[in-house]
Amino acid sequence: MSEQPFRSEQPFRRMVLIGIGLVGSSIALAARKQGLAAEVVAVARQQATLDEARALNLADEYLSDAAESVKGADLVILCTPVGAFEAVAKAIAPHLEPGAILTDVGSVKGHVHRVVGPLVPKGVHFIPGHPMAGTEHSGPSAGFAELFENRWCILTPTDDQDRDAVERLTWFWKSMGSKVDLMEHEHHDLVVAITSHVPHLVAYNIVGTADDLATVSKSEVIQFSAGGFRDFTRIAASDPVMWRDVFLTNREAVLEMLGRFLEDLSMLQRYVRNGDGPALEALFTRTRAIRRSIIDAGQETAAPDFGRPHGGEPDDQPKSE
Repeated sequence: MSEQPFRSEQPFRRMVLIGIGLVGSSIALAARKQGLAAEVVAVARQQATLDEARALNLADEYLSDAAESVKGADLVILCTPVGAFEAVAKAIAPHLEPGAILTDVGSVKGHVHRVVGPLVPKGVHFIPGHPMAGTEHSGPSAGFAELFENRWCILTPTDDQDRDAVERLTWFWKSMGSKVDLMEHEHHDLVVAITSHVPHLVAYNIVGTADDLATVSKSEVIQFSAGGFRDFTRIAASDPVMWRDVFLTNREAVLEMLGRFLEDLSMLQRYVRNGDGPALEALFTRTRAIRRSIIDAGQETAAPDFGRPHGGEPDDQPKSE
């Protein structure tokens, strides 16, 4: 395939999804629904995963060989946990077509630039990305075409990246319902450290602490789960491998934000110990306003109980992070 100029609003000929879990399957469904690719290829190491994807009719072709899959592709999206990116990039790099776009969906971008960027052949457009959407579920069957609607997708191209390629990838994500922003990759990692990574770490810790308590039985923790703990368990049910890799590859930003969090937590501990009611109320009043701001920005529903159904309605709509 020779490199040819393309219009920004032009469907891709062959889109390859390396990894077909929640995000990969959702991309497949959304792209097919919107006609964004003539051919969709799903790649996974495990035959059981490919069989599940095939049963769901997620793609036109199902392969276990990533290197073989990218031949002739003009869009390749890495959808595996970020810890696997370097090995995958080494395997596919010699087979990427000139003019193709290589991107990803990882929630850490500095690591992706460092380990994948140097492996990308000249003439291939490398544009890391992060769709900020998800649920606690994983696997091909977890995907749904509406996952990206009204959610942000952050792209972190280098300053010298081809503008047409960036515009085309921007169009791709917008066509699936996302709002798109461009950001420097180091700044991105700081932002998501406090908005996503540390909250997940806190959730894992709180649920783990409850599980470890000797004075409270596990049955009591489950039976008497209040709303706050119940919502933490939803976050803590997220894919263990994916989040292991997130914390290992974004450790500097996470540790920086975690340090700030621990300082503020110590202050809150003093308020409670000292019985400082005015300080507690002032903090809670300030933080309560954040919830309203998120709703006003369209990033959450104002429905009671975080949108949980009432009156016996089925809870069949996955919730996004």
